[in-house]
Amino acid sequence: MRLSRRGFVFSISVLPFARRLGAQDDATFSADVKVVNVLATVRDKQGKIIRNLTKDDFSLEEDGQPQKIRYFSQEVDLPLKLGLLVDTSGSQRRLVGQERTASYRFLDQVLREDRDRAFVIHFDHEVELLQDLTSSRQRLDAALAELESPTERAQQGGGYPRGPGAGYPGGGRGRRYGGGGTLLYDAVLLASDELMKKQAGRKALVLLTDGVDVGSHIGLVRAIESAQRADTLVYSILFADPDGNPGFGRSRRRDANIPPGGTFPGVDGKKILQRIADQTGGGFFEVSNRQSIDEIYARLQEELRNQYSLGYTPDHGERPGAYHRIHLALNRSDVVVQARDGYYADH
Repeated sequence: MRLSRRGFVFSISVLPFARRLGAQDDATFSADVKVVNVLATVRDKQGKIIRNLTKDDFSLEEDGQPQKIRYFSQEVDLPLKLGLLVDTSGSQRRLVGQERTASYRFLDQVLREDRDRAFVIHFDHEVELLQDLTSSRQRLDAALAELESPTERAQQGGGYPRGPGAGYPGGGRGRRYGGGGTLLYDAVLLASDELMKKQAGRKALVLLTDGVDVGSHIGLVRAIESAQRADTLVYSILFADPDGNPGFGRSRRRDANIPPGGTFPGVDGKKILQRIADQTGGGFFEVSNRQSIDEIYARLQEELRNQYSLGYTPDHGERPGAYHRIHLALNRSDVVVQARDGYYADH
């Protein structure tokens, strides 16, 4: 089974820099110096974004060893590449309309047509790219209009229509698989490996689902690794319909026991989505009576526009393919730092 016609060629997580980096930075790097990038969001204990921090407020370690932060900036205007991955499986059939309407508003608010680009993927028993990366709101709106559950598609007598920009780069209209009904992990891998891996700068996936995978060809660990290797943050939004999916609920097994190719009945989607967000440096949100999907999207928009960017040059020798753990902290206890927990070294 091939998920990509080009095979698995992963991106590096360290980027070369050859310029003077920011007013607060006193270092100049040559073109062959590897700089590890870390994007961070900082909130107080009440959840409010903190915007007035400096480089000296942060401390950073790699594999337990202190690292010098060589450059620092607050990213409020850097171009954004955004992927919206929407669960249209049977368990979401009563929520697709809300997902579609809220996503219209979110993309309208967060994307600047002259700076940012986005793509739209749906997943159920197949993973399909409805719109490739584009800055066109018209094309993105058209892709969102196509979001339907399998039941709705069957009632209308067919699959998704194919507009401009649909289909995966390199050929094909998506990856279709028989069998299972919610290819969550495959969707994350394809978005990361086929699309985000080739992009530079700030990259984020927004994952709108109940968190339960049924039928993927890879497991949870591989899905997370693909986003990490593509240097992409994943923001998970738990949007579940308990009445529409009786199997959704508390896990009867540990997440680590989830095998490639699917999940056990009763797996806790919340824990899965929290794990994806935590290990990629994104964030986790849950739609509930206290917090609507529109409110979550508003908070996510604020977060994407208020991130700190930190960079350092590792002081260890290269270990090709190795995973290096990062620990970013603040020199104060009244805040919560959100950042990725590591990166893969160059091959």
